[in-house]
Order: sequence, then C-alpha cells, then structure tokens
Amino acid sequence: MGAADIVPGVSGGTVALILGIYERLVSAISRCNSTFVKLLLARQWKTAAEHIDLRFIVALGCGIACGIVGLASLMNYLLTQQMSLTFAVFTGLILGSSVLVAKRVTRWNELHLGMLVLGTIVALWLVTLHALQNPPDTAWYMFLCGMIGITAMILPGISGAFILLLLSRYHEITESIKGILHGEINATVLLSLSVFALGCLTGLLSFSRVLRWLLSRHHDSTMAVLCGFMIGSLYRLWPFQREVGFAEKFKRKVFEHYLPAEFSEHTITAVCLVAVGFAVVLGLDAIANRSERRGKSGIENGESRMGESRMGE
Repeated sequence: MGAADIVPGVSGGTVALILGIYERLVSAISRCNSTFVKLLLARQWKTAAEHIDLRFIVALGCGIACGIVGLASLMNYLLTQQMSLTFAVFTGLILGSSVLVAKRVTRWNELHLGMLVLGTIVALWLVTLHALQNPPDTAWYMFLCGMIGITAMILPGISGAFILLLLSRYHEITESIKGILHGEINATVLLSLSVFALGCLTGLLSFSRVLRWLLSRHHDSTMAVLCGFMIGSLYRLWPFQREVGFAEKFKRKVFEHYLPAEFSEHTITAVCLVAVGFAVVLGLDAIANRSERRGKSGIENGESRMGESRMGE
C-alpha cells in the first residue's frame, strides 16, 4: 500500500482490496471513536488496543511507511529529471482510475452526468488557479494537504499522491523524505513532515466519516463528482509542458502546455506510457475483483459447510 500511495494514480485503497484487508482497514479506522476514548480515559489499555485492532494498524502502518520511504527517492528523481514521461505514466494511471470510479456508479442518469460535468469544471478551474500553482509555504497549508490527501486511502480508485500533486506539495514531500534518507535532517524538514503527518491523522479521523456518510447516502452522485474531478485534473498532468523562465527549486518552476509539432520518438514514447499506465490500473482492478470474489466464495463455502455439519449433528 505504501508503494501505491507514493505513485500518483495508483490507489492504496485498491491495493488494500487486492490484498483482502480493505474491510478490516475501514473497520479499524471507524473504531477510533468515543468508545475508544472512554477506554483510554479508563486506562483499559488492552481493551482499547483490541477495540481498534491496534496490532493490525501498527503492522500495516510500518509497512506503508517502508513502501513510501523505499520509493520516495525514485519518484523525486523521475519527477525532476523525467517530468514529461513521468506525467505521461501518471496520465494513464489517472485515466484508468477514472474509469474504475465511473464503474462504481450503479446507474448513470441525467443527475449523475450533471455531477460528472460539475466535478470536471470545478477541477479544471482549481488546477489552473495561480494560487494553487504557487501555494503558500505555510504550516497550515501543509496541514490541509495532509488532511485532504489521506482521505484517498479509504477510497479505491482515488490516489492520495495525485491529490498532493494537484496541491503542488508532492515534490516537496518526496524531497523531504529523500533528504532524511541521505542524512539531510534539519528543523524545517522535521516540522514540515510533522505538520503533514498531523494533518493526515486529522483527516483520517474526520474526513473518513464524512466520506463514509456521503458514500452511504449519496453513493452514485459522490462517485460521479469524483470521476469528474479526476478527468478535469488531468490538465495538471499534461505530458507536454515546458519551463517558462528559470527557477532553481522545482516547486517554484512555472510550466506552459504545448502540442507536439510532430510525432517524434519522445511523443510516441509518451503516448505508449499513457497506454501502459492505463492498462496497469485496469489490471490491478481485475485482480482486486478476482480476490474479492474468491473471498466471498470462501466465506459462503465455509458457512455452507458449517450448516451441513450442524445438520449432521
């Protein structure tokens, strides 16, 4: 899940489905409630740990951290040195993810199509805002990025790294992790990552409940808006961009979109990478669906055998 979470376009929630731990993850998150707080205040540590499935959360959290740290340097290099081709892959991944989200709408109608168009327009407006392209270097903005980005963990098909890329904080996060791995540790980096982590925790405990409510009460409309949001946001990942002016730091660079004048080797490679990214997401979804069907089949077979055993007794 950590490896998926660091790649824009690949959802950690989708990987959780493939691995068969999605329901347990959502259940563990939902149990961080008033009952858990009461158990802590009563100093019933063991009961509180069992209530939130702490052993599972700790093991999963450590694994996610290892996956993120392991790929952070690579992703930072690809975005800095091979931005065009990297964006091509990301575009394919997001296109594939938008198809998956669209498939989760049980029945398309005029309302859902309208929500799709609305989500597309809003996303396109947001990603072209000058303020979003050059966001403030403040703690509150980093905290907000953490809150919004982490919610993607509980939504199969939506990538948290993609959200951070749209908010112009993806490169900064991966660069900070890369710096720590190389021993470049300072107060600014630690403060930035701490604020981001606090935002993630806050978002996981608060936004997750809002999203669950939306999905339970307005599932199809929510999915249609999310699909539109992903389609509109693709403008941010257009593979053919060139730098305007000069800025030393990547987060300060400004790029303009352009259409290739001819089908050069670079253009063909970019198009092929879009197709590869698209196929990877659909392939992961197929594996996830197969795993989910096998899990349900196993449960049904187990219940059937238990029923036959009881009848025999």
